[in-house]
This record gives sequence, structure tokens and C-alpha cells, in this order.
Amino acid sequence: MFVLDQSTSVAPTKFLVVKSFLSQLITRLDINSGNTRVGLVTYSTAVGTSIHLNQYSTAVSLQLAVSHLTYSGGHYFNTAAALAYVRSTVLGAAVGDRDDVPNVVVVLTAGRSIDSTAALVGCL
Repeated sequence: MFVLDQSTSVAPTKFLVVKSFLSQLITRLDINSGNTRVGLVTYSTAVGTSIHLNQYSTAVSLQLAVSHLTYSGGHYFNTAAALAYVRSTVLGAAVGDRDDVPNVVVVLTAGRSIDSTAALVGCL
């Protein structure tokens, strides 16, 4: 699961770099076999776009979805809200989470959450 910061600290040009990085990383993951599932959540002041773990079953389709992500901006780094959303909504069996497979959540951010304590609790 990738959690992407879209606050104003991540300028639109930097967001393009992050999307390019993700696209390159996707080619190295074992998505096409079904062994690896990838999801994504964007956030800034609020949680934005989400891609569920069972939404794309090929690397090419996931790369296309990442390429269509748009930069929304926002004034705050609400990492805590994004992590809470991941835990409560995106990491569920109904959207592709598997009990027998460990979850990995990677947060790509340009700064500290507006609520650092809540963000740390969200990681647990």
C-alpha cells in the first residue's frame, strides 16, 4: 500500500516525479501472477484518491491508473487521517486484503503530519 502526500509542499512537478518512481517500481513487483497486490491512497488536508488492493491485476493497468492520478494540493499533511483510512477501509478483505499475507504500507511525504502522535498510532 502506497500513501502519497499531495499537500502544497509537494509541488505538481515533484508529484510527477513520485508518479514516475511508482510506475518504475510497479514493473519490479510480481503483480501479474497475483502474488503481489498494490493499493494506493493520496492525501493532504483530507484523504483523496484510493486504489484498492484487488482493483488492478496487471502491472500495466496499475501503471495506467497511477499515470492518471492528478495533483490536488492542500495545505496540511494529514498523515494520521490517511493512515487511519488505510487501516479502517483499504486494508479490508472486501477490497483485496488477504489475512495470510503481511501488509506493507509505504508513506511518501514531504513533511511531518499535522498530528504526529496520531500518525504514529496509525502505524501500529
